[in-house]
Amino acid sequence: MSASPSALRFIRGDALDFYLGQGYYRMQQDLFTCQFVPFDGRIYTTHWLRLVLAKAEWGPEQRRLQRRNARFAATVQPLYITAEHEELYTRYRSAITFDAAPTVEAVLQGGEEHNVFNTYIIEVRDGERLVAAGIFDRGDRSLAGILNYYDPDYRQYSLGKYLLLLKTDYARRLQLDYYYPGYVVHDYPKFDYKLFLSPTATEVFDSISGRWLPYSKEVVTAHSAELLADWLPEELRGVVE
Repeated sequence: MSASPSALRFIRGDALDFYLGQGYYRMQQDLFTCQFVPFDGRIYTTHWLRLVLAKAEWGPEQRRLQRRNARFAATVQPLYITAEHEELYTRYRSAITFDAAPTVEAVLQGGEEHNVFNTYIIEVRDGERLVAAGIFDRGDRSLAGILNYYDPDYRQYSLGKYLLLLKTDYARRLQLDYYYPGYVVHDYPKFDYKLFLSPTATEVFDSISGRWLPYSKEVVTAHSAELLADWLPEELRGVVE
């Protein structure tokens, strides 16, 4: 399911807040939502997350990562895609084990010339060297994380998780309400890194009731069972888990 703002010159911050609150998310120059994704010949359920910023607290693991990466310089600025950004993404893409768009431009623009979102980038540098980049959209009261990528030579620094912390800290400095990092997938832990921030401050969207609920594995499991029972066509249930 999608809603396209691409005919607009710019999507207002309050409109982005509204759609994020309804379980929508950015894909190139559109807003979309989904309840199912296919991986390895099976169909899994998706569960959209948001972090309640006023409740977020760092534990020992988060503070340790911040101390470890204090050597790096991080700056936030409006996004303008450069050759340096694309070169870093190319190195990142060559080292990952999942499908990804060929360029940053393809992730964000999809061939469109104008970006209708209010998009920013966090650059993380080791001296002059760009080692990680985190891209996000800003609404009036929320922030949506869109893309994180990093230099494979620096994977020991957990820069993907570090960018989650940097985005959260930036959103809290702006006194925003929510940070939306995307979705997790039931019984498919590759996406669980999004729970690294603060599980007790994380909410999950119940797309059947239209409510945000405190995150727990039990809530996700129950929501997954409802989705499979109510929405998945009978002919597809044989390929599910």
